[in-house]
Amino acid sequence: MTSKRSWVQIPQCPQKKFKMPNEGLKVIYEDDDLLVIDKPAGINSDVFEKRVHRLDKETSGILLVAKNDKTLEFLQKQFRERKVEKKYLALVIGNLKNKKGATESLIGRSAGNRKKQKIYLPHEPGSQGKRIAITKYQTLQRFKDYDLIEVEPKTGRKHQIRTHFSYLGHPIAGDNLYGFKNQPRPQGLKRQFLHACYLKIKLPNNQEKEFKSELPEDLQKILKNLNLKN
Repeated sequence: MTSKRSWVQIPQCPQKKFKMPNEGLKVIYEDDDLLVIDKPAGINSDVFEKRVHRLDKETSGILLVAKNDKTLEFLQKQFRERKVEKKYLALVIGNLKNKKGATESLIGRSAGNRKKQKIYLPHEPGSQGKRIAITKYQTLQRFKDYDLIEVEPKTGRKHQIRTHFSYLGHPIAGDNLYGFKNQPRPQGLKRQFLHACYLKIKLPNNQEKEFKSELPEDLQKILKNLNLKN
């Protein structure tokens, strides 16, 4: 059974995990094994028991929640083996030198700030054991002080997109953790401009399924108020 844009509830007690959240969340898809949620910014992925993957708290978009352990393992195996296709929409500070490209690096926890991830160069002190992260991107629209980009992470490292674009000198707009001091911020933007808009994965019935999520209204309003680059 499928259900598009129905509603479930958010857990009332943040200290307890619930098998099925049930208040105020849009459901993109649902069957006997899987629930696909259109997660809003401000909700922690960890409140969902058997979440297949995670989105940062202030990142909105597609989140998969398994209904049983067998489905959880089946889907997570595809994430580990890089068989899941994921795409994000992001607004970055400034205009990228290349409208299309890819970044590959080692990523690991920063020794200076345990809340952040850091890019490590090969053979750099502390790089041992750090994992490869690969991010592809293309520019969709250029504004005077920003680029709207489509991002395709080929790996699933923590804070990967945010870390990579900060390293490139173009942090995600509204990102307080990875942004630079005194960087510009679009008027009215209250969170990081990062949205999980597309995901393609094989379900337990061996059917390949695509899920899509439109850019939320709060981020659409931000784009409408930006000036296009001449």
